[in-house]
Amino acid sequence: MSRLKTLYNDEIVDAMIKKFGYKNIMEVPKLDKIVINMGVGEAKDNAKILESAVKDMETITGQKAVLTKAKKSVANFKIREGMAIGCKTTLRGEKMYEFLDRLVNLALPRVRDFRGVNPNAFDGRGNYSLGIKEQLIFPEIEYDKVDKVRGMDIIFVTTAKTDEEARELLRLFNMPFAK
Repeated sequence: MSRLKTLYNDEIVDAMIKKFGYKNIMEVPKLDKIVINMGVGEAKDNAKILESAVKDMETITGQKAVLTKAKKSVANFKIREGMAIGCKTTLRGEKMYEFLDRLVNLALPRVRDFRGVNPNAFDGRGNYSLGIKEQLIFPEIEYDKVDKVRGMDIIFVTTAKTDEEARELLRLFNMPFAK
């Protein structure tokens, strides 16, 4: 069992109950899943670019990535409906906690001029999204083998009802929010 999962079971639940005054332990919000999405716009011209993006994502997450396809045709972007234009992975359970641990303790501190993540990027329903400009911050990615620097979106889906509850939950997971 990962260190964060054990931490969640004990200290985080106690801290959340103390702060929000939950009557039942089942009311305490928890991390449901982490979705990592990488949009690769250049994939419409060259399929090899998408393959390398998928390989990078699978290296980072340790799980198979799924191709995402265009929902509509857009003439200005030269995209047809059903064309593969990105990839995503949904992490749950053990892999989710392990990825969160690596993101918070290894990857985010490696970001240039890092002062913390935006504390206002919540959606109103307790979910948090975070954009990363380059995949090189993850230690699994070898700098020499990267063909192009790509960014990704990381979405933390929680069972929290409000943004305040979700912010506190992620703060207890050591998410470095900017002051």
